[in-house]
Amino acid sequence: MELNPSLATGWLNGWILICLLYMVYGILLVVFPKDTVARLYDKSGRSKRHRIIIIAGSFLTLVYFALIIFTPLKITSGVFVTGIILYILGLAGFVIALFNFKNAPLDKPATIGLYKISRHPQQFMFFVTFAGICIAIGSWLALFIQIVSSLLLHFRVVAEEKACLERYGDQYRSYMERVPRYFVFF
Repeated sequence: MELNPSLATGWLNGWILICLLYMVYGILLVVFPKDTVARLYDKSGRSKRHRIIIIAGSFLTLVYFALIIFTPLKITSGVFVTGIILYILGLAGFVIALFNFKNAPLDKPATIGLYKISRHPQQFMFFVTFAGICIAIGSWLALFIQIVSSLLLHFRVVAEEKACLERYGDQYRSYMERVPRYFVFF
């Protein structure tokens, strides 16, 4: 791992892993029912403050996307194996969480599968997937930017919970009391 990775265009850069992730995600969004996709992208519950912080987090996300796209994978390094393992685990967990969300009744909060142990398994697994990419390219800088971006995008999670409380009321409040936000964090 290095703080300032050398940037270059090439076939074996981090962009391959980003493309694979978004290809899988895109296919799922196409095959999932429209009402499930609409529920995934519900933006209710976001205040003006939330939107501003989310935009800042999204800007940082674009910066680390650019860094990942132009940084070669460290294929000959041990960090590559660690990164790919995290990437695969995160991607598999993300897909499982999406299917759990799809299979939850539309009139109730998602509480099945991974949602039994985390209120936001999609976001957590997305974080793990991108941490794997940052490690596979061997960049401390990309990992640091991802962490800061994720901290800012946490406000999107808070807004989602506010919207779920408004939509599902005591049922969601009870769920919040039983299940941690991010697997291990209460």
